[in-house]
Amino acid sequence: MQTITGLFKTTDTVGSIVARHPALSRAFEQAGIDYCCGGKIPLEVACRKKGIEPQKFLTTLEEAAAAPSDTIVDAGAMSLTALADHIEATHHAYLKTELPRLGAMTQKVATVHGGEDARLAQVRDTFAGLAAEMASHMMKEEQILFPLVRQLEGEPTATGFHCGSISNPITQMEHEHDQAGSAVATMRDLTDGFTPPEWACNTYRAMLDALMHLEHDLHQHVHKENNVLFPRAIEMETIRRQQ
Repeated sequence: MQTITGLFKTTDTVGSIVARHPALSRAFEQAGIDYCCGGKIPLEVACRKKGIEPQKFLTTLEEAAAAPSDTIVDAGAMSLTALADHIEATHHAYLKTELPRLGAMTQKVATVHGGEDARLAQVRDTFAGLAAEMASHMMKEEQILFPLVRQLEGEPTATGFHCGSISNPITQMEHEHDQAGSAVATMRDLTDGFTPPEWACNTYRAMLDALMHLEHDLHQHVHKENNVLFPRAIEMETIRRQQ
């Protein structure tokens, strides 16, 4: 039987909840529930996968939603163009600075401390694959998908694209999001939840802290695209084609 509270239902997808209340992303992260790549999963299913009682978590969400608002960006309130601009200026800019720095750190830590923990070589290799994938991913968004999004919103008669439908590049981007999410999850597992061992040097500790922040930024980044930008763009194109 469907459980209903004041704001949310257990049948709501986790992505739709965060899209309506961005600040709740913190509650999902604290519970270990994926709201970005796994955003299409109903709340009840996501809770049970983590061994969390859905009704209890609904109460947590209600309380968090009632708390004073913070500075997390409300992606759902933005136009498609403004949201695409925000993603480039915020998340893409962050990655373009942070990925090279983390690449050097993961290499150094694996070289110096690989003897103490062989998993550090796997962290380095996993990160290298993620960095290469994200560089390609951002280029495709900036040069192909986001210009299409801006054209769709800015030109009322725009319905036909060289890719056939805007859903085609979106499907590819979502697939790449899944791969990125898997890579970050692998690094979390390999580092015991980004927890440094007692003998870790400062560079090792800084690397883990940076990886943790990378995970958080990626969750926000993917959520804004998968659960807000992409479905709204597809909906807009569908409406245009029906007119």
